[in-house]
Amino acid sequence: MVIIISLSTLEKLKTLKELYLYRSLGFEYYEESKKTQISPQASVPKGIEELKQAVLQCYLCPLCKGRKNVVFGEGSLKAKVMFIGEAPGVSEDNTGRPFVGQAGQLLTKIIENVLELKREDIYIANILKCRPPNNRVPTPDEAALCKPYLLRQIEIINPQIIVALGSTSYRYLSDDESSIAKVRGEVLHYKNAKLIPTFHPSYLLRNPSAKRDVWHDMLKVKGLL
Repeated sequence: MVIIISLSTLEKLKTLKELYLYRSLGFEYYEESKKTQISPQASVPKGIEELKQAVLQCYLCPLCKGRKNVVFGEGSLKAKVMFIGEAPGVSEDNTGRPFVGQAGQLLTKIIENVLELKREDIYIANILKCRPPNNRVPTPDEAALCKPYLLRQIEIINPQIIVALGSTSYRYLSDDESSIAKVRGEVLHYKNAKLIPTFHPSYLLRNPSAKRDVWHDMLKVKGLL
């Protein structure tokens, strides 16, 4: 793929930002005769450890300045089910692990008690790898810069089922602005996997009555397995 740069200063800055993203994913590029080329042979890191190292060294957006730890994701590389949340919280930022706070404890119970699986048998990740200030919702720019890492994780894990936890996760995975209340429990298609949106565990902590809805959604996941 060849990118030819003949743009205004603003557009050049935007292109440079994109090139930094490509480079963090393993692409190589060089400047020649006012053209910037990306090697067609280059690709994103093929292995999970290579990808993790790329993410640990990511400084593409301002979130890197405030993070304590990158929260890459964890679980079985052979997982049939992949849970994808929104972004790390305080506990996750402190430990570098996804879903370890109160919401994470509830998610673990859901996995063990409804799906009857061990947490280490599934894979858990987020749209963002770094914690947004005050746990705010990820911005479109942040999600766009971080999403290639997640997409590569999905390719490596190759799950049968992806569970989108909450509206933010669902929106950035599907590009659908529908409310989570409207789409939760539906069995959709995402690349080679089935995509099932459901409420985020943190929502369940604030609205315990919604646990029944998630219980039914997880029974669908279990049935598909």
